[in-house]
Amino acid sequence: MRRRRLSFARLGVLILVTGALGAGGAALYARASAATPTALPGWYAPYVDATNTPEVQFQDPAQNPSNAVVLGFVVASASGMCSPTWGTYYSLAGAARAIDLDRRVVRLRQRGGSVLVSFGGVANDDLAERCDVAGLADAYRRVVDRYHPSAIDLDIEGGALADAAGGQRRAQALVALQKIRPDVAIWLTVPVDPRGMPAAAVAAVRQVLQAKVRIAGVNVMTMDYGDPAASDLVASSEQALEASAGQLTSLYARIGQHLTQPGVWHRLGMTVMIGQNDTADEVLSLDDAQQLVRFARDRGVGRISMWSLNRDQQCGAQVGVATVSTVCSGVAQTPLAFSQVFDQLQQPLQAPLRSTGGGVSSSPRDVPATSPDPIWAAKAIYHVGDKVTWHHNVFQAKWYTQGDLPDAPVEHEWDSPWLLLGPVLPGDRPLPKKAKRASAEPARTR
Repeated sequence: MRRRRLSFARLGVLILVTGALGAGGAALYARASAATPTALPGWYAPYVDATNTPEVQFQDPAQNPSNAVVLGFVVASASGMCSPTWGTYYSLAGAARAIDLDRRVVRLRQRGGSVLVSFGGVANDDLAERCDVAGLADAYRRVVDRYHPSAIDLDIEGGALADAAGGQRRAQALVALQKIRPDVAIWLTVPVDPRGMPAAAVAAVRQVLQAKVRIAGVNVMTMDYGDPAASDLVASSEQALEASAGQLTSLYARIGQHLTQPGVWHRLGMTVMIGQNDTADEVLSLDDAQQLVRFARDRGVGRISMWSLNRDQQCGAQVGVATVSTVCSGVAQTPLAFSQVFDQLQQPLQAPLRSTGGGVSSSPRDVPATSPDPIWAAKAIYHVGDKVTWHHNVFQAKWYTQGDLPDAPVEHEWDSPWLLLGPVLPGDRPLPKKAKRASAEPARTR
């Protein structure tokens, strides 16, 4: 999600390329604004870096009060092959084994939550850079059929943003995906600056629209502007969104769709980087976040996301001022304070649980042969991170415990020594004795 910066000097060259688009969009947007002033409600879902450590237990309301999540990032394998992986660290099946990702996704959806899956990002190779159209469409389908997301998010930045041929493959693969999975919404996530989406981002959106892909919207990354004039993140982000609304109006007009003002804004999203951004003088405070929520409500912004739930806590004393961390915000805050601000918005709809997978065990009792972890025993001693199966669910010990029922009634979730990861899934089997079910991996940077 953290993207390469684009200076205003370079942006000036791009504006010459996109000037006609921007001017036309501004005129169309102005007419739409005068005609239809009523805003539509938006929703909020934070990004979670699924492979970062320590893990965010996004299925746990104590760690994710929003009840929604954008999981990132699905990318090509480390070898550059057309194979979907989580951050190159895990295959889809590997993530199920090592970090219980399938189980945690199902648990969130059992709570009525929403799961979105994000492809791409800046750190690794986008699948569109490494796959042909058929392979890319198949990769999208495999991810959709495994996790049943309410939406997928195509995070197009870095090298993928400049890859026009890859962009064309992406558009064609999305057309193929929509033919077989028409219920899955599609969002495009692209860079932005206070003057709007740069030329490469506009071109990427245009490719998808011209291919007749029905997109839910375009999410712009209102962060890391990289220019002293943009240090006021609220003003810069509002300018970026206003400019992007005009560009989006023009893009839709070019394919024969004339959107009203609420229609334009409802197809526009913004993703902020909470706290310290990568640029030293760009810091998004809690008050800034509240101002952006008010702006989003006033305009009817369709979506707000933040980078990231992993970072929604104050850094410790060992982290220096203005240091960008993957596990804390770099500003003074209480845990989950940014989540509580953005959670004032509505949530995306949950995808239906399809018969192709994602169900839970129907066995009348816990059976060792079909349980991924040992069945809980009252006399056994469990340490932090140990996992057990109990009443068709998998639990993880939060601290040393013996004799405490994993599903014993408690007044508060923090009163239990057990964290519910999710249900036992069809096809679950015990791992070989030599296999390691890691609850934590070495810390990684994006």
